[in-house]
Amino acid sequence: MKLASLKSGRDGALVVVSKDLKRYTPVADVASTMQAALDEWEASEPKLQKIYEDLENGSISGEPFDPALCDAPLPRAYHWADGSAYVTHVELVRKTRGAELPESFWTDPLMYMGASDAFLGPNDDLPFENEDWGIDFEAEIAVITDDVPAGTSVKGAAKHIKLISFLNDVTLRNLVPQEIVKQFGFYQTKPWTSFPPVFVTPDELGAAWDGGKLSLPIVSTLNGKEIGAPEAGIDMTFDFCTLIAHAAKSRALMAGTVIGSGTVANKGSPLGSSCLAEVRALEILRQGKAITPFMQFGDRIEIEILDRAGKSVFGKINQKVVKYTPPADD
Repeated sequence: MKLASLKSGRDGALVVVSKDLKRYTPVADVASTMQAALDEWEASEPKLQKIYEDLENGSISGEPFDPALCDAPLPRAYHWADGSAYVTHVELVRKTRGAELPESFWTDPLMYMGASDAFLGPNDDLPFENEDWGIDFEAEIAVITDDVPAGTSVKGAAKHIKLISFLNDVTLRNLVPQEIVKQFGFYQTKPWTSFPPVFVTPDELGAAWDGGKLSLPIVSTLNGKEIGAPEAGIDMTFDFCTLIAHAAKSRALMAGTVIGSGTVANKGSPLGSSCLAEVRALEILRQGKAITPFMQFGDRIEIEILDRAGKSVFGKINQKVVKYTPPADD
């Protein structure tokens, strides 16, 4: 099943989308928003699944699906926690700074709580006041949970994964040093997170989903040039069950919690990178200095996941970096 939210107020209007991403049908009689569906997932999921099947077999004709009309599938969430499951990425970036990777990073996941009050839709602009902040994209996989009890085990976490997608976790790289030196976590460094048009249920992914990780390449393209297409199922040190158990160690997670994987990366980056920081890190190691600039106003970032038959699974993130002007003082 594939679900999206059309732009409507702050929480969007939930719709069911066809497998080929060409048609949709409203489902307000089942759940008006994605959050409402997740709050009562046990009751809403079979009804939404039936509508999806009817849309697929032609019992419901549907309307043309236009990603430009989409908000993030979950426009705002109660909880957004981003992990760093691809430790090889962290190792590479730290290596360029001459920073040693603590051994615990391989056994205990890194995680921070991000801003979830306003996620961006797949075609929304990325607005920033200053290019000098070091604007970077990060292509990640994400899962969305139902209610997860505190103390849930790794084994018990799998049943709480209800929806799967990917995201662009924008990072302002040049603001990172002044924040991490305070040893209190990211805030200004992490301004926006954007999503593709749809979330999908695990069964939609077939053999590409093993219950804890997605085994498909995630393709990032900047201004028409492919930056990378690393395999999400390779070199993932911590799967999503481990990340969920880590997040729920001392507190419950509410329905609609979004858990991110961190930047997808393969050891040695043979299939390219999922962020410019890694591209620059490789340049430093090879040539002694970074050559590739961070994103500038007018740049366009596209991120997509294709199945093994070359068909888009979630639709595409397609965003332009634009100049933002703060409001004038009163």
